[in-house]
Amino acid sequence: MSGADAIGRRTVLAGGLALAAAPLWAQDAERPVKAWKGIRYATATRFQAPAMAAGDAMPSPGGRFGPVCPQRGDRYRPQSEDCLYLNIWAPAEAAEPRPVMVYIHGGAYSAGSVTDPVNDGAYLAARGDVVVVTVNHRLNALGYLYLARLDPRFPDSGNAGQLDLIAALQWIQQHIAAFGGDPGNVTVFGQSGGGAKIATLMAMPEAKGLFHKAITMSGQQVTASGPLHATARAEAFLAKLGEGVDPASAPVEALIAALSAPDPYLGGGVYMGPVLDMVHLTRHPFWPDAAPQSLGIPMMLGNTVMETRAFYAPDGKALAGLDFGNLAARIAPEMRIDIHPEWVVAEFRARYPDAPPLELFHRIVTAARSWRGQVEEAEARARAGAPAFVYQLDFEQAKHTDDIGLSFGTMPDPTPAQRAMSDTVMDAYVRFARTGDPGWPAYTLERRETMVFDTQSRVASDPRRWERELFARVPYIQPGT
Repeated sequence: MSGADAIGRRTVLAGGLALAAAPLWAQDAERPVKAWKGIRYATATRFQAPAMAAGDAMPSPGGRFGPVCPQRGDRYRPQSEDCLYLNIWAPAEAAEPRPVMVYIHGGAYSAGSVTDPVNDGAYLAARGDVVVVTVNHRLNALGYLYLARLDPRFPDSGNAGQLDLIAALQWIQQHIAAFGGDPGNVTVFGQSGGGAKIATLMAMPEAKGLFHKAITMSGQQVTASGPLHATARAEAFLAKLGEGVDPASAPVEALIAALSAPDPYLGGGVYMGPVLDMVHLTRHPFWPDAAPQSLGIPMMLGNTVMETRAFYAPDGKALAGLDFGNLAARIAPEMRIDIHPEWVVAEFRARYPDAPPLELFHRIVTAARSWRGQVEEAEARARAGAPAFVYQLDFEQAKHTDDIGLSFGTMPDPTPAQRAMSDTVMDAYVRFARTGDPGWPAYTLERRETMVFDTQSRVASDPRRWERELFARVPYIQPGT
């Protein structure tokens, strides 16, 4: 086995949660791992539902990542509409069928890729003795432009990206046993937009039975885009594309350029996301309750304590020159809810009297904008009698995306503390994938049990209670829907 095909034997220190001993499978994770990259799982014509890929031949280890979906910017290359590929990492030794962990990337619904080195599955597969799968799919207008009310040729266009993920999960059900995976124990996990895609899958009838556990990392989808709003966005997109231009045959570069069309509701570039089309998605994922079809699926919900530290440049308009005199004006548009900003600032200053304006900005906007969806989903599961397991990543004042490298063990040049934190997070994820129990109590409305991941991880009851109660004064509306 070449170095390109395997992770060499490496020593892995056994980590563990504060309330549980290190899992047995983590005690000896010195195992070589094979990788298969760029496996086609489906094909698709623009704006149409995918078709499963033909052929059952077992690929050879190695290979290259497949192209990524066309998107704005050139961070990920090559790009192609032919982007329905997945990648697999699995321990080389024969064993009983292993749990399967399927990662869905973030980037909202418009960007991103699992070809990023942070998503390399080798270390997670070795440490956890699991099969790791990462999936690319259609994004932005190619995956979520809702044309059904405008063009009868494309009844599936508004949820094509979700249908790609369903096709990938169907491929996994059919083929993962050949790679040592257990098709009866599949856990989906995803960060940011990946978590939102998973929450949406939990309400899609076509996804029922294709996965058995779910982990969402800083990504929730309480409500989907309504069909009238989605149609208005499609009209704005088509206007930007140009009068008389057929989106089905336009150059893909023109479609990507048209994403700059002003959103008729949010401002900024036009929003793309799953649509309540009454065909593939017939109810909102977590409103008015948690989708009944998925209540039997154990679920883990996580967020970072300072999500928005990843969203704003120090010299951008939100943060440049920030002080107590303009803090209320700066947070007002960023909270994405209609609440009295001066009152909010006063409440946070009273709670954090020594905090500078920058820290308060991130605490406020994180609680108002980024954390609310998780609270809504956790409460919905608890009310349904199928509570989720909730965690909060406090380590090093964690920001959005910090949990990716921790969960894969792929942080560049980690400190000993970061490696220990990564091992703890991975062990919790793998324990959950293996058993449906990460090692701490499920979330109830009475105690709101939350694992706080930090240098000393601990279970807390209702952490940030007063922040939750403060913003609960205002109804939650999912941004973009």
